[in-house]
Amino acid sequence: MTRKLLAALLVATALSPAAALADDPIRLAFLAASSQNGYNDATWQGVQAAAKEAGNVEVEIFDGEFNAAVQYAQVEDIIAGGRFDGIIVAPNDTVGIATALEEATEAGLLVASVLFPVGPDLTVMTPQVKGLTTTVASNPVIGATAGAEEVVTFCEGKDPCKVVIMIGQLQFPFDNLRYQTFQTVLGQHANIKVVATGEGSYSPDASLTAFQDILQANPEIDVVLSNADQHLLGVEIALKDAGIPIEPIYLIGGGLNAITVDKIREGLFDATASGYPFSEGFYAADALIRAKQGETVPNWIDPATLAKNPPIVTKEWLDANPDFVAEWEG
Repeated sequence: MTRKLLAALLVATALSPAAALADDPIRLAFLAASSQNGYNDATWQGVQAAAKEAGNVEVEIFDGEFNAAVQYAQVEDIIAGGRFDGIIVAPNDTVGIATALEEATEAGLLVASVLFPVGPDLTVMTPQVKGLTTTVASNPVIGATAGAEEVVTFCEGKDPCKVVIMIGQLQFPFDNLRYQTFQTVLGQHANIKVVATGEGSYSPDASLTAFQDILQANPEIDVVLSNADQHLLGVEIALKDAGIPIEPIYLIGGGLNAITVDKIREGLFDATASGYPFSEGFYAADALIRAKQGETVPNWIDPATLAKNPPIVTKEWLDANPDFVAEWEG
């Protein structure tokens, strides 16, 4: 029986209200940590792509403004409004948002977390919130450890090896975890000296200001270790303004955006930890759509295991893979 014939028969037989609702679109809300953030924008593009591929799915983005209270209120409003079937959240506060998301699942909403798990332990990927459908994220400790180990390798034979850490915001649990991971790995090597830490707030402009202040007290550095590619853009400008050659300094970021890929290929930056924002959005939306349709979906999807690129991308790897395209612009 063709789809058109089936539709005609359903109309002719006066469907019950419950059956008629079967054709209603699935509605998903994407709660971005910040809609102005490039990584979140790529995640949103992934959400939209999954919705388009599935068909009969409507999606809407909400700006979390990098503000935990704003995002918490958004969840409460979505529960009260009753317009949506599911929520995809890039959490600003991975602990504080848990209560609101549990209320959402109790209200019948499907919920997926991207980039980080929601709950008190950021290393536990399986759901810590009752009823949460899935988490689409990689363990943040793995990427931070891999990045710090690249620094250890660069610093071999250099004593002291002076390192500056550029982190997002230490008030964020996930940034604090990455920072502590950096410190733990580097602290095992007596030749490595962390001379300063700057908070870049995932902004080239904020990173520029923070790094200019660092350079005034530490004009001679060997390494900049960061959790975000955006930070390296500000670092690059600060070094140029100070007349300090960039190439001898080992620069490693995080997120794997297109701008950084180009700079690594040029030999200006050295490496970055992989990020998968588009994939996270796509896999999360796809999982909620399939769950709404009655399918069983994994409660943890690790985008790193589904990607072709390694945890740390270097010039050597990019030279060997000239057709590689990053998932976001930066």
